[in-house]
Amino acid sequence: LGRLQDSNAVLSHYNDFAENCFADVSLEFSRNTRLLKSMKADLDYIFLKLSPLPCFRSIKSKIMATYPDAFPDESTSDAFDRRPDLELPQ
Repeated sequence: LGRLQDSNAVLSHYNDFAENCFADVSLEFSRNTRLLKSMKADLDYIFLKLSPLPCFRSIKSKIMATYPDAFPDESTSDAFDRRPDLELPQ
């Protein structure tokens, strides 16, 4: 009975520790996810603005050869600023 109580105490302590670690990691993970989404939106906007330039066409063709899904369909892409407002809470 004593060993079982000791094991339960250790497991309870470990569960509390794991819960605290998960709370810290999940905050960092959500922050980094928002940052990556913002960076992707910025890069998409830059590519949309650069696409009419002649030098960009050769770069774009090389990227399209390597990564066929890198650019959205030309008929569905809009050249307006779709970047999220980082001042608004999410």
